[in-house]
Amino acid sequence: MGVHVFDTMGTTVSLRFAGATAPASVLDGVEGAFRAFDERFSLYRTDSEISRVARGELPLTRTGAELREAYAEALDWSRSTDGAFTPHRPDGVIDLSGTVKAKAMEAAARVLDSSGEADWMLVAGGDILTRGTLDGLPWRAGVVDPDDRGTLLCAVELVGRRIALATSGTAERGEHIWRTGDPRAPQRYRQVTVLADDIVTADVLATALVAGGPERCPELLNRFDIEAITVDNAGNLTATPGLQSAWGLTPA
Repeated sequence: MGVHVFDTMGTTVSLRFAGATAPASVLDGVEGAFRAFDERFSLYRTDSEISRVARGELPLTRTGAELREAYAEALDWSRSTDGAFTPHRPDGVIDLSGTVKAKAMEAAARVLDSSGEADWMLVAGGDILTRGTLDGLPWRAGVVDPDDRGTLLCAVELVGRRIALATSGTAERGEHIWRTGDPRAPQRYRQVTVLADDIVTADVLATALVAGGPERCPELLNRFDIEAITVDNAGNLTATPGLQSAWGLTPA
């Protein structure tokens, strides 16, 4: 198995191939896809386009098409989740970190697909996107126990159209998701993992479910074609029917 690892967007990205590692030109293209998103959308870079918008130096109407389209897409997600997902910080600053990592992963996937790479797993900050198989078997991804980062709750197969897995929560990065109510309440979600057909949907809805909590969970699960595993602050696990049978978990 070939492996390529690099750091970008404040996280580590790993790319695993079922066979030999892709040529250097393809790997450069993958890294370039992430770099382009980081340079435009990172609020941690003072020279990024979105940082200039946040400081009031650049009107949104004068930004590039890529930023305006990404913002419009994030607003669509906010509307479709009735505000459980938001592209705004509490102070009103536009923050597209909830979508841009996933969109960078999609861009990297296009590089790999166009180069003819058929069997790979892309992991960026714990979010996963796959193609093909590992020696004829489905790619498998572990879901980490938020109470013990060295232990797995379970393993999920990424097979068929379910090729994307994203996890959101507070175990690793602390409270960084804007949500209503007391985030420390026992019934609030500490971690949510979503299995979906594409990585943007998986990433957005994992965040939306953490933000919306158990009150919004049934509605969001009915509205979107996803599978999910949730862990609340009391340590209770739930899973949607597509995942619960493998581990005997309670339906979400």
